[in-house]
Amino acid sequence: MKTTLLAISAFIGIGGFNGVFADDEKMPVGHHHHEMSTIDARIPLKVSPEMKRNQLSNMRGHVEAINSIVGLMSENKFEEASKVAHSKLGLSPEMQSMCGMFNDENFEKLGLAFHKSGDDLGDTLQTKDMYASLRALNKTTQICVACHATYRQ
Repeated sequence: MKTTLLAISAFIGIGGFNGVFADDEKMPVGHHHHEMSTIDARIPLKVSPEMKRNQLSNMRGHVEAINSIVGLMSENKFEEASKVAHSKLGLSPEMQSMCGMFNDENFEKLGLAFHKSGDDLGDTLQTKDMYASLRALNKTTQICVACHATYRQ
């Protein structure tokens, strides 16, 4: 079990989300800087440079929170992991407001689903059930993947 969690943590830390924040049509992946063979057809979010910086910072914070949660789970610190999930990923009034600022209904739905899944993850972590917690974490990261597959900054 610890090996699995360490592998997940390594994946996230080393490069699992490396391409997620690239905002060029030729997105670097890992340290090899391969060029994509197709045009980036994701929907651009038309936001100001300041809003773009804030959004990218928030998303990086989400990845850091997920990495922290995986690490805490590997140490059986489910209560601490739950607090991170609720405080860093959960649907706070601030996050709810922010999700609606992009003038894109589908983006807002994905954002709200992500933050709700963060709260669900926090609730599941409180059960200290590793398998249920991993399923909840998977649901949260699936929303990340879906959003980043659809949208770009």
